[in-house]
Amino acid sequence: MAVLLERRGHWPPVVSTMTMVEALQGRPGPDAPTNQFLKSCRIEPVVSERLARRAARLRTSAGRGSAVDALIVALAEPGGVVVTGDSSDICALAERADDVYVEAV
Repeated sequence: MAVLLERRGHWPPVVSTMTMVEALQGRPGPDAPTNQFLKSCRIEPVVSERLARRAARLRTSAGRGSAVDALIVALAEPGGVVVTGDSSDICALAERADDVYVEAV
């Protein structure tokens, strides 16, 4: 498969860090196959890999929230405030974050 993709100019795969938030759980065991695949990829840092992985851990820990919600909360760490009109998922994520406060509007 890799040879075919390479011939077509599609190798290495390009994976955005946003995709990593959706694909990873933030735990080494379950993430091992995905991490192995990611080693062969070019990571496109829409956000930093560190931030994407942190957001993945928050999202897995909270058991809810979208990738974007998790990134917003991760960006607010430490000591930030997230202002939102839809606080339920953001609050669940912030409860597991490092010193993040939620302000509902």
